[in-house]
Amino acid sequence: MVVAGLTGGIATGKSTVSKMLASMGANIIDADRIAFDVVTKDKPAWRKIIDNFGENILYPDGEIDRKKLGDIIFNSQEKKLMLNSIVHPEVFSEMARMVKELSNNPSAIIILDVPLLIESGMNKGIKDVLLVYTPESIQLARLMQRDGINKKAAMSKIRSQMPIDKKLEYATFIIDNSSSLDMTAIHTKKAFDTLKERLNRF
Repeated sequence: MVVAGLTGGIATGKSTVSKMLASMGANIIDADRIAFDVVTKDKPAWRKIIDNFGENILYPDGEIDRKKLGDIIFNSQEKKLMLNSIVHPEVFSEMARMVKELSNNPSAIIILDVPLLIESGMNKGIKDVLLVYTPESIQLARLMQRDGINKKAAMSKIRSQMPIDKKLEYATFIIDNSSSLDMTAIHTKKAFDTLKERLNRF
């Protein structure tokens, strides 16, 4: 099997490319979806979050108010690191379990869809990193339109992440998503076909 990582930056279109790869036959392991699941009510990570952040971040039904928690960590690097130390091990453990399960299929192409692939260091154990790229100017315009926010707020969100141009240094495949969806699909298929060729050589 082949295991590759997929990453990008906010408003670069990583989710769009992930869906394209899935339609081509890739097995997508979505870190965001797993992160959502591991903090649901009564899960181990949920309990640790409550112990560290208090019950005031909960909805009446006991689920975590993700916006309230997000506002807390956005304004505090210390709180962000604390949350990551709780959630990331649970996410990585579940991802490893899913990879192991898929390893029963020797022809599987597994894509680890991880927003913080490089920041977390997960890329170090992966041969291929697919980066969904747009210049920061396009990233900014798309984020303002998508979230209905002003330039200052959008730049604040972008600046909270590793610069997209810095991520280019870690990419083995660059999927340019700065023009049309048709062009994005061409770049995505080229990367996927290369992974398939690599699989066939094993």
